[in-house]
Amino acid sequence: MTDGRITFHPLSFVPEGADVVVGRGDTGTYAVLPHDGAALLRRLIGGSTAAEAATWYERNFGEAVDVDDFLGSLTDLGFVTSPGSAVAGTATAPRFQWLGRALFSAPAWLIYAAVVVLALIELAGRPDLRPAASHVYFTASLVTVQVVLMFGTIPLSFLHEAYHVLAGQRLGLHSRLGISNRYNFVVFETKNNGLLSVRRGQRYLPFLAGMLIDVVMAAAFTLAAGALAGGGAFSAYTSRLCLALCFSIVARLAWQLLLHLRTDLYYVLSTALNCYDLHDASRSILANRFRRLTGRTSGLVDETQWTDRDRRVGSWYGWFIALGFAGTVVLAVVFTVPIAVTYAARAVQGVLAGTGTWHFWDSLISLAILAVQFVLPAVLAWRKRRHHRARKPRLRAS
Repeated sequence: MTDGRITFHPLSFVPEGADVVVGRGDTGTYAVLPHDGAALLRRLIGGSTAAEAATWYERNFGEAVDVDDFLGSLTDLGFVTSPGSAVAGTATAPRFQWLGRALFSAPAWLIYAAVVVLALIELAGRPDLRPAASHVYFTASLVTVQVVLMFGTIPLSFLHEAYHVLAGQRLGLHSRLGISNRYNFVVFETKNNGLLSVRRGQRYLPFLAGMLIDVVMAAAFTLAAGALAGGGAFSAYTSRLCLALCFSIVARLAWQLLLHLRTDLYYVLSTALNCYDLHDASRSILANRFRRLTGRTSGLVDETQWTDRDRRVGSWYGWFIALGFAGTVVLAVVFTVPIAVTYAARAVQGVLAGTGTWHFWDSLISLAILAVQFVLPAVLAWRKRRHHRARKPRLRAS
């Protein structure tokens, strides 16, 4: 048994029903421990040796415990400091904590509510302002539609993720915003791992903050479109542009309903159900059921790797994942198909107009942009796979 005092990095302890979520906020590594396990860990953090902690545990809980095995698991999680390494220090306040507090203060909530209510009143009397797929084509130029929406949705996406980050920083968490490239598109990603170090009730706002600002921005675009619609040519053009951007936001909000994609609403529901890895647990349980039905029991996934709560909820939540795929088809029909059909019709019409018209060149450039966006990633992926296969060593018969 390990002798001497064991040192740990700063850990958070958050009670969750019959369990305690223990973790490091600086690395985003967490574990779900029963209350007796959390108590044993607190004893070790308090300065008890492994032998002393084992004696204390047996005296208080009436059974023996393998403290060395327990410490091994904690070491694998990165909770125990290695010899010669420094203990993680107390984190300073997040850089934009003040901004997060301001954006979610009482005056800010009043502003958000006022904008949304005014937009709903406007929509009640102006059916032409209600989101529709036809709003995407705010101008006759397909290139303009593509370029403006492509670059117009980037700041909106940034704002969505920034609100996630600021809602986390408001709580003192060191949430971060990253940028990546996915399928030739700029993608903003929020790293909010420290959320498990706060109470469950405090996690909802960081999960919903992105949708909150989406709703507010959609309402703001609606009000702007209504105010500008009656002006001159430029005002009318700007009004249509606002409606196009509004529709893009509404479409993104609709996709949040697809819980099988681990959307913001999925994390809200998972938190409300007191689960930690509901998605993977549900998929594996559902897959195991199909394997048993087909007699392929050799490929069963070990379900004990998840908590009892995840397994209980996952036993019925898996069907929501199956329904999510059906929902994907429905939303594609409602949003994607009308836009695609209109695009195809306009592009064909432009090409058939002849090289002497601007519609021809506009359609040609638009199709080229479309090819770059969707065809090029597929070609690059194919080349990567081909190059990977070519580099694999091949066995030759002697």
